Amino acid sequence: METDYLKRCFGNCLAQALAEVGKVRPSDPIEYLAHWLYHYRKITKAKEKHTQEKTQLKEEYDDNLKETKMTEILKQEEYEIQQKYEKCHKPLISVASSTKKTIFKQENTKPLEKEALKQESLPGTSNMLSEIPQQFSSFDSSG
Repeated sequence: METDYLKRCFGNCLAQALAEVGKVRPSDPIEYLAHWLYHYRKITKAKEKHTQEKTQLKEEYDDNLKETKMTEILKQEEYEIQQKYEKCHKPLISVASSTKKTIFKQENTKPLEKEALKQESLPGTSNMLSEIPQQFSSFDSSG
């Protein structure tokens, strides 16, 4: 029963420590054995920590790689949607803009037409309009 406990807790660590004590034959074997066991535990914990960090870094790298691939896929889909949108709506945009231009032109000419009609309806203005070009032509010939 004690051997099971020792195997479970020490594994082959105790066997390695005792073999080292036998090989080195220090003056104080108990102190040497204690230092060796502390050093062994320190190294074992450092290896475990390193393994955990390595595993965590690998997981983070894999997650980042998946995220990068997903971002690329989303950008590609967005580009394709944009292309489809431009292809489908380009004729509508040009038709709508030309319609707006014609409406704008019509709206701008209406006040001018109204003003011309007002001037024609006022008494004495129709004669003045026809006389103005004659005055300029007589001025050019005299000048």
